Amino acid sequence: MEFNLVSNYKTTKDQKKTIDKIEKSLEAWNKYQTILWVTGSGKTFMMANIIADLGKPTLVIAHNKTLAAQLAQEFKEFFPENAVNYFVSYYDYYQPEAYVTKTDTYIEKEATINEEINRLRHSATESLLTRKDVIIVASVSCIYSIWEVEEYLEQVIDFEVWKRYSFEKIISDLVKLQFKRATSDFKQGTFHILWDIVEIFPSSAETVWTLDFFGDELEKITRRNSLSNEIYEYKNKISIFPAKHTVTTFGKIESIVPLIRQELKERLEVYEKNNELVKAERLKTKVEYDIEMMLETGYVNGIENYSMYLSGRKPGEAPSTLMDFFGNDFITFIDESHMTIPQIGGMYAGDRARKENLIQNWFRLLSAFENRPLRFEEFEKKIWQTVFISATPGDYETEKSGVIAEQIIRPTGLLDPLIEIEDMQFMVDDLMRNIREIKARNERVLITTITKRSSEELASYLASSWVKVAYLHSEIETIDRLEILRNLRTWKIDVLVWVNLLREGLDLPEVSFIWIIDAEKQWFLRSTKSLLQIIWRASRNVNWKVTMYSYKKTISKAMQEVIDITTKRRKIQEEHNKANNITPTTIFSKIKELTMTKKTSYKLEKWENLKSKIKKLELEMDVASANLDFEKAAELRDILIELKKK
Repeated sequence: MEFNLVSNYKTTKDQKKTIDKIEKSLEAWNKYQTILWVTGSGKTFMMANIIADLGKPTLVIAHNKTLAAQLAQEFKEFFPENAVNYFVSYYDYYQPEAYVTKTDTYIEKEATINEEINRLRHSATESLLTRKDVIIVASVSCIYSIWEVEEYLEQVIDFEVWKRYSFEKIISDLVKLQFKRATSDFKQGTFHILWDIVEIFPSSAETVWTLDFFGDELEKITRRNSLSNEIYEYKNKISIFPAKHTVTTFGKIESIVPLIRQELKERLEVYEKNNELVKAERLKTKVEYDIEMMLETGYVNGIENYSMYLSGRKPGEAPSTLMDFFGNDFITFIDESHMTIPQIGGMYAGDRARKENLIQNWFRLLSAFENRPLRFEEFEKKIWQTVFISATPGDYETEKSGVIAEQIIRPTGLLDPLIEIEDMQFMVDDLMRNIREIKARNERVLITTITKRSSEELASYLASSWVKVAYLHSEIETIDRLEILRNLRTWKIDVLVWVNLLREGLDLPEVSFIWIIDAEKQWFLRSTKSLLQIIWRASRNVNWKVTMYSYKKTISKAMQEVIDITTKRRKIQEEHNKANNITPTTIFSKIKELTMTKKTSYKLEKWENLKSKIKKLELEMDVASANLDFEKAAELRDILIELKKK
């Protein structure tokens, strides 16, 4: 099936030029190309056009779950008839296996799986194996190991009407695929049998397959609603895919046990030679327990640590990942590549550091190193043709790309801003005078500072001068941040003082002025890329203007680069508008209602407070894990479990 792009938008001449340039590069089999775009130029729409024109399976990688979800939703709207899937980490909570040397504490792996995201992951791999019109929007979770494609396909069970099947064989085959026999809770990854009817709930679906038998002959296959039993369709043949991406067989486990025991023997000989008997006993106990559980049940918590043996890989060989399910000809878009590429590059080192501690302290065999994400050079080999998407591409993207297509024209005709440099000494007087003028035009102001304290102090001063103002920084709870942004858009406040405006996707068309305080400071929030990201937060207003305040009007290298870039682009945009008789217009978007506000009932307020506390602790736990402080992370995990029970 071909990709069918559905949209009310029409490509502009400039968008068409960018699309054609990238498509010609891809058709010439160039591996890397970059779209250097500006906010408001229709990035996702251009990507959709390239996908529809080339008709190849597509992987889109974003640097966090939220952006991936937004992109997936946009692509679903563009391609309602095609398979658009979402592939991110399925953990709601994850405490990795770890060892704390200081206190001699071993922490077991513990995780809570989000069943809906797990369903979407299975839907993604199933789509890739059954059709070609597939778009997968993924986080960097796509570089982590999942089961080998060949073995995954070998486990698939086919059912066909009028063929004969043994019920014992059906049960045996489904159990091998990690399906569980349901008693009361019939959900994804389970099955049940009632008289001559077998019902299977695939891990990838929201509906169930019902198989009606007459004796051992399959008479009818229907897809039904799991609750109402409403029939959606009849089929003559279906395929049931494994319930887990880590499916294996007892035969495979039996075949690898001698290999695991051989490695264990070799490691024990080394430890005993060094007279490290306690540690040797620790490793032996752990591995023998794992072997016993795998032989008995086909699974053990931490089975992924034996993935090298289960997949038949050699030490150092790249693991199988989502990219292997795409086959030999697909396109990869790396969104916000200036953020995503460094993130992909850092995953292997972080995983390695945690495992080194476990292996050095005799909790795992050396082969556990092979349960890992891809190294960056392996990732490069796995992807085929790649399009980097960034407003501020890094050196990696620009050096790799044979073609860089600049998309600096906005369909609405909006221009890059005029940038003024002013002296910090006169900042307060300037702010007060200009705020009144901007308010009179029914527009809004963003002011960005470099510290939380300075944002609070400036907001306090403006408030004392009867300015409707709020401040925003990382200590403000998520629900409050959303409400503050909504207040800015609905005229409840006129000015927002913010520490860090580097949030892709922030849509504030009512904002026409941005003031950047301490613009000349030499640090990451005032780098060229950061300053560009900041000024583009108001890129949807026709009166868009930026003022940078610095000590005695000092212009840093980053400031000058930003001025040069925006001046050059503004000139090109003005010439384009003049040639095409385009009048710039502000892009207004719908102001969305909040799902939770201060007007909620007392009961909901209590619940919101508890949710906020949980979010804070989850963040602290993530930070502790990232810093390899697993003891603290485990303590926070226990507190979180108790809070979530409430």
